[in-house]
Amino acid sequence: MDKENSEKSRRSKEYTIAFYNLENYFDTTNDAYVLDDDFTPKGFKKWDEKRFIWKTRKLAKAISKIGLDDSRLPPVLIGIAEVENARVIQRLLQSEKLKAIDYGYVHFDSPDERGIDTALIYNKDYFHVLDAETIPLLIENTNGDRDLTRDILYVKGELNNEVFHVFVNHWPSRRDGAELTAYKRVAAANTILRKINFLRQDGKDANIVIMGDFNDDPNSESIRTLMDSGLFINPMQALLTPNSGSANYKGEWSLFDQVIVSHSFLNYEVGTHSFKKAKVFAPRFLKEWKGKYKGNPYRTYAGKKYLGGYSDHFPVYIVLNFNS
Repeated sequence: MDKENSEKSRRSKEYTIAFYNLENYFDTTNDAYVLDDDFTPKGFKKWDEKRFIWKTRKLAKAISKIGLDDSRLPPVLIGIAEVENARVIQRLLQSEKLKAIDYGYVHFDSPDERGIDTALIYNKDYFHVLDAETIPLLIENTNGDRDLTRDILYVKGELNNEVFHVFVNHWPSRRDGAELTAYKRVAAANTILRKINFLRQDGKDANIVIMGDFNDDPNSESIRTLMDSGLFINPMQALLTPNSGSANYKGEWSLFDQVIVSHSFLNYEVGTHSFKKAKVFAPRFLKEWKGKYKGNPYRTYAGKKYLGGYSDHFPVYIVLNFNS
């Protein structure tokens, strides 16, 4: 086999699983039941149909290119965060860069006060959904009221006929301070662990993928809570450096966006998937090109100012090899 055919054969067995926080991907319609007024034509952000279409095209372009250095396909699974509803997901998947791919999606409305949810996009040619549900995150604020935050999305499915358990997350923010809100994200980690303990009652190893914007770095208490279970590897750990991450705030890089996988992805049996690599997807077109914020994610807004970019987060992804 010549070198070119050998490379094609290798890439044909590699599959990308990605996560992308889409930065306030709202439609332009005011929903009376959520706090989305800013993202309307007359709102604070002056969010109109032209801006929505422009952002949709840009997000579709980004998603269509994730992982193409490693696989012949765009991602077979993409967890997304900060989407307002099913309508915006449909618009995204119908856009020019994605409409040729047979993508489906799993989405549920969450109790988040701003109306932003998580979802899972999947390539129907390779992934078959068996079950899906939301797992409520039942936590209280310091005043005793329930924190109406995003549910955890759980999807059970088959990738190339191997069963996967996928959790898509957007954990409570640090808005009121990292330390003061840390207990909420630890509670989210424990919520997932309880579900996994239920899944593992039959004693069998399960293929588990936990992805999301965790609002915590790999060394934070919440992520350590997951890792201390002994069930997972976090291939994102090495991707956070003083000069790189998935988001940048006041000159400091963070890696809140992560994809964590179970130890079962370290096997190489025929018919299974094995972990190969993890990356932050940060090509030049997703970055600020000049000025003070050069190299940072090219975002849609900076406060009230419209920049017209993609997102304030870079996507992250892992590559799995299908052992055939």
